[in-house]
Amino acid sequence: MVADLYPSRIGKEAKILKRRDPVVHRNAAFNDGALNETQVDFFEEKGYLLVKDLFSEYEIQVLKDELKRVMDEHDHVHGDEVIREPGSDEIRSVFEVHKNSDFFKCLSQNERLVSIAQQLLGSQVYITQSRINFKPGFKGKEFYWHSDFETWHVEDGMPNMRAVSCSIILTDNHEFNGPLMLIPGSHKWYVSCPGKTPDNNFKESLKKQELGVPDHDSLKWLVDEAGGQIDRATGPAGTVLFFDCNVMHGSSGNISPFPRSNVFFVFNSIENKLIKPFSNISPRPEFLANRESVRAIEPLKENIKKSKQILI
Repeated sequence: MVADLYPSRIGKEAKILKRRDPVVHRNAAFNDGALNETQVDFFEEKGYLLVKDLFSEYEIQVLKDELKRVMDEHDHVHGDEVIREPGSDEIRSVFEVHKNSDFFKCLSQNERLVSIAQQLLGSQVYITQSRINFKPGFKGKEFYWHSDFETWHVEDGMPNMRAVSCSIILTDNHEFNGPLMLIPGSHKWYVSCPGKTPDNNFKESLKKQELGVPDHDSLKWLVDEAGGQIDRATGPAGTVLFFDCNVMHGSSGNISPFPRSNVFFVFNSIENKLIKPFSNISPRPEFLANRESVRAIEPLKENIKKSKQILI
């Protein structure tokens, strides 16, 4: 039986626990990623890193075209993997794009992304979750502060903090259109949240997360530890943000005219596969937490080219 190193949702009060896993798993066999030692150290200290110039201008345009195609394709789809904004029919998220789109499947295997994930996690990796987040102009709702790992641990059974999210900015992220905000250094601490998780909690939490979110005192403590700093992941389309599974992050609503869209791939170490959730609930569906036929990614070296929506 695997020990629960990060208990949560078991009491009535929040607790702040020290992280018990490394942030960067240094392994000489996976040192050929694109990051230099300064960048790796920055990620280890802050919990995230913005990387520019991974894609050419042509490739960025292909990414934008594919974003529009996915939005149009799912405009009238009402399956479980399509999450809509509370109070409207606007698309909020489309999950499992690495399985449902040949283009995004190949993108998730692109060597430029995978090699960085391997470099940080010190092992081969696989995709445990993928999604596109849409935040439309004027009515895109906020994503409240949270650590992804808290949910992935409690509701999905991710044993350890050995996963990294890769967010590719598909539309320019400005200060004013609800960019992702991150608390630097917060990944070094784990907020054990109060409450009890009901079955099928994901049906509500994907629209508005209310369980597994930090209390105000814990948030203030994390920001104080960061010297009062909150960073924003802004940049032009094509910028890539890598962030640790446990870093505290969120975003405000978008009341500007400019939409914000990102594609997320969650790379998990092949040595950190999901097990039984660390709670008394059934595992979340496959489109949220991949368990079936999990295999390590064999990185693709090809550039992104527009040809039948596939990387060739």
